[in-house]
Amino acid sequence: MMGFLNPRIIKAMVNLQSHSTSNPASISQMAALEALRGPQDCVDKMVGEFRKRRGFMVDRINSIKGISCMKPDGAFYAFVSIKDVLGEKFSGRAIDNSLQFADALLDSAHVAVVPGSAFGLDGYIRLSYAVSLDNMKKGLERIENFLGKLK
Repeated sequence: MMGFLNPRIIKAMVNLQSHSTSNPASISQMAALEALRGPQDCVDKMVGEFRKRRGFMVDRINSIKGISCMKPDGAFYAFVSIKDVLGEKFSGRAIDNSLQFADALLDSAHVAVVPGSAFGLDGYIRLSYAVSLDNMKKGLERIENFLGKLK
């Protein structure tokens, strides 16, 4: 079987795969160029919308007992401290880290978050405010209700 692992063929296959998947297609390049050259008023509108969503999310998170966050400077994510609720239990399940928190939240409240352990900071979760304001309100309400059930 080892005779089939020809290093020259493997290298050629890797090069082909790399060049086939790691670059934007020419049509995408042209579309990006037109987007940059075209009117930018829609960009200004979205920046304002994200600023509004960020403000709402940060204020709402900081109004919920047990969690907090600082105002993010970039992207569309809030990094939320859950340190004050670690060690609690939900329906008999221990919540000792961000992954257990995320799993329990998804299972019981149907809210998906990214555990901070994915970024090397276990006492946090990451939330996105690249969603509609209505969905954000619902999700944060579900998080608050979930936190109220911890013991």
